[in-house]
Formats: sequence, structure tokens, C-alpha cells
Amino acid sequence: MNWLQATHFFRPRLLTSMAGYTRQRLAKDMGAGFTVGVVALPLAMAFAIASGLKPEAGLFTAIIAGFLISALGGSRVQIGGPAGAFIVIVYGIVEHYGLANLILATAMSGVLLFLMGLFRLGNLIRFIPVAVVIGFTNGIAVLIMLSQIKDLLGLKVSSMPADFFGIVNALWQNLQSTNLAALLLALASLSLLIGWLRMSRRLAETRYNWISMIPGSIIALVFATLATWMLSLPVETIGSKFGGIPAALPSFQWPEFSWSSARFLLMPTLTLALLGAIESLLCARIADGMIGDRHNPNQELMAQGVANFVTPFFGGMPATGTIARTVTNIKSGGSSPISGMVHALTLLAVVLVAAPWAGHIPLACLAAILMFVAWNMGEWREFWHLRQYRLPYRITLLAVFFLTVIFDLTVAVEVGLIAACLTFIYRISSLSRCEPVNQLDHPGLGKFEHQVQAWRLYGALFFGAVKLIEEIEDKIQTPVLVLDLKNVIYIDSSGADALMNLIETCRKKNTHLIICGLSHQPLDICRRSGLLEHLEGHLQPDLATGLSRAVSWSPAQAR
Repeated sequence: MNWLQATHFFRPRLLTSMAGYTRQRLAKDMGAGFTVGVVALPLAMAFAIASGLKPEAGLFTAIIAGFLISALGGSRVQIGGPAGAFIVIVYGIVEHYGLANLILATAMSGVLLFLMGLFRLGNLIRFIPVAVVIGFTNGIAVLIMLSQIKDLLGLKVSSMPADFFGIVNALWQNLQSTNLAALLLALASLSLLIGWLRMSRRLAETRYNWISMIPGSIIALVFATLATWMLSLPVETIGSKFGGIPAALPSFQWPEFSWSSARFLLMPTLTLALLGAIESLLCARIADGMIGDRHNPNQELMAQGVANFVTPFFGGMPATGTIARTVTNIKSGGSSPISGMVHALTLLAVVLVAAPWAGHIPLACLAAILMFVAWNMGEWREFWHLRQYRLPYRITLLAVFFLTVIFDLTVAVEVGLIAACLTFIYRISSLSRCEPVNQLDHPGLGKFEHQVQAWRLYGALFFGAVKLIEEIEDKIQTPVLVLDLKNVIYIDSSGADALMNLIETCRKKNTHLIICGLSHQPLDICRRSGLLEHLEGHLQPDLATGLSRAVSWSPAQAR
């Protein structure tokens, strides 16, 4: 395979985005990249801390994974990095298996993501029902908010459990250790975030619109850090808990993982890969709608795979496409992967230059930022709109939501997909039907109605609808049976088997069987299953011809 053939399978969007690239676009991309880098700074640290990791893990992920996803991805404007959706999963893996096995699980998920893209499975993600996506997204948002109550209140908890009931119990048992200073600082930061959001919306339509480009998270971070430092507030900071952030590039580290625990990582690995694929491709689709473009889902998955395979060996955590940072990139003028790469380099410069100052950042402020992110992450209006949908949709969404919150994201997605599949099967089977053909439809039947029985089938003849054939079997009372399959669009192996059983039943009852209107996929499955051989001499092109043939076979006509 030569280089040109290889690029057919692995072709980053960066290669095509450089056509006609100008200095003006470069200036806009650099400005957008710098803005996104500033936005990503507090989020990256907050996501890492909430996941049970050191803050630099989030920064290293945003730098390395963010650069690789932009350079190798299938979207022009998508920004990659640590995401809130991973918090619950990563925290659970760290608690149960340890940091070394998190590295292994992340790297394994990277391999799976790359293979999904390589085998062109990117479009399959679109088949995941909306109810499942909304259910686990809202569930994750609730868990993120719940996990931040500890730092929001400044509670003295040595170790937080990973499960819902454990978190609630730990919070309740340590509620008396609430730090009033941390609580007030968090509430002030949260109020500042909400107020800045509303004010920036108003300023966006004025000549001071440049002020609206300043991220609210940075405003809150600077305010809280200065307040903590100047007033010497007795609150926990990054420096007091983690010893600060190293002002150096991350080095390659080979983990000392345990194979005895690694064998239990299959489900967490699948969860990381599936969630990463869903998040990144949903984000890419949102970006497409904003810029009028179309991303390459398979290339995006391969880029996500490379990033997640490389990043954990440099002290990082799982990464995916991030909606908030991608939207910021677009609104700031980003139009090519260069902006995403600049965002990563901006964070690298911050780490190398301003890392010592990060030790003064209070955890209460980061908790407030995550609370704000989680609230905006959830699609809460969908709960109110549930009354507009059918019962299966409601059950699926609520089941996934509560299972995500109470049990586990893996269980929730599995149950959600099963529920969605069962609902789909039920709905499709209910659309398939059969109805009798009488003399009003075909006057030619006339006096032969007692000699010729005709049925018209609609929809799909699959494993969920074979009962239609079984019902016809039970109602055979005439010497001739006619089936019109013109309006049957699909037949599976179970449907073909049901037709074979019908042939045998007709043979035992000495009933002549005529099948009309077989075409396209139904005809193909009959040919491949061998059913067509048994129907030789029993096929007619349409119902009218079939009924004429049936009348000629009837005993009444013979007399």
C-alpha cells in the first residue's frame, strides 16, 4: 500500500483545510485558539480533580489530546480534551482499580476507538436513540453536581465513595464539618458565573462586545483566587491539597499495573470507548450545524483513538470532543484545526509560565465552575416535554437516567439500548399487518370466495411479525390460498422460515399456495434461503394474475 492509498483510510481534516489558507484566517484561528485555551484552563483542572486525579492530569490531557485530536481529526473546528462526562467513570476506575489500571483502560479504549474508525463504524453511533443519550447525559450531570458538594461546602472527607448511595451517606455523615468560608466563596463564584453569562449576552449586541468574549470561568477563577490570597481565607486550594502544578512538560511513564485487576477492565474500557465516541461525534454534528460543514466520523474516531492511546502514558486521562469549548472556538472565529492546536499550545505556555500561581486556586471555586458546567450540560427541559411522547420513550429515558445516577453508566446504557431495541421491535411489528382480499377489491373473485382465500400483507416480515403468517396458517379453510407480498418491504430469515412452514402446512392440507408480488429484498432473501426453489410454479407477478390463476385452480371452476 502506497502513501496515497493509506490516506484514503487515514486522512486528517487538517490536510484539506489548508487549501486556500490565508493570513487573515491564521490570525482568526490564533485568536480563537488563545480564547479556547483560556476557557479550557479551569475546566481541565476541575475535571481532573473531580475525577480523583491531580489537576495537571487534566492540563496534560488538554495539551496532548487536544493537539492530536485537532491535528488528526475529521472535524475542522472540534476541540478535544477532558470532559465532564468522564468524571463519574474515571473516578470509579481509580477507586476500584487504581491509577495504573486507569492508564491501561484509557489506552485500551483508544485502541477500540481507532478500530471503530478504521472499520468505518462511525455512522453506527447515530443509531443510539435520543432517549438513551439524553438519559445518561442528564444522569451524569446530576452525579457531577453531587460529587462537587464536598468541595462546595468545604467538607472534611478523607475519601469519597464512587457510588450514589455512598456519596450521599458520606456527605450526610460529614455535613457538620461545613466550611462557611468555602461555601460563601463557592456561592459568590457561582453567582458571578451566572451574572457574567447574562451580562455578556447583553454586551454582545453593543460596541463592548469584546468584553463578552472573556470567559466567565476565568473571571470567577481570578476573583476567587485573589480573594483567597488577599483575605487569607481558610479554604482548601490546589497547593494545599496537591502541592501545586509542575511547571514542566510531562514525561513518558510506563505504569506498573496488575494483570489480576486488568482482566476486570473490559467493561470500563468499553464504557470509555462508547462514551468517547458518542460525545465526540455528537459534538462534531453540533459543530457541523453551526459552520455548515460535514465532518468525517471515522477519521474523528481514529483521531480520538490515537489521542486516548498516547495521552495516558504522559500522565493524562480520557479525552473526547467537548461541546462548550468547540462552540467557543466557532464563536471566536476558529475555522480550521489550527485553532485547536493553538489552544493546546496556549495551555502548554500557561503550564510552563504560570504553574506556580495555580497553587492559590481554591477548590471551592472549581466546584462552583463544575456545578455551572453540569447544569448547562443537562437537557432538563426534556423531562417537562416527556408528556408529549409515548410511554416507551418515557420509560427508556427515565430508566437510563435513574440507572446512571443510582447504579452505573454501563448498566444504564445496556438497559437503555435493550429497551430501545424492544420498543423498536414492538413498533415495527405493530406496523406490519395483513388484511383479507374480498370481492369489493377484486370483483373477479365473486362466487369463488369460498374456494379461494386471499390475503394482502404490509410492512416487514421479520421475527417480530411472523405471527401474521401463523394466523393465516390457522385460518386456511379453502382449496386455494393467495398471498400478496407486494407491500412487504423486508423479510428476514425468521420470515423466510415462517413462509417455509406455511408451504408445508398447505401441502398437508392439499391447499394450493400462490404468492404474488415478490420483489427486491424479499425476493433476494427467498433466493438465498432456498425458499424460491419450493415456490417454483407458485409465484405470480401481481395479485390480479394470482387471483386469476387461483380461480382456474378452484374446484368450482373445474366443474
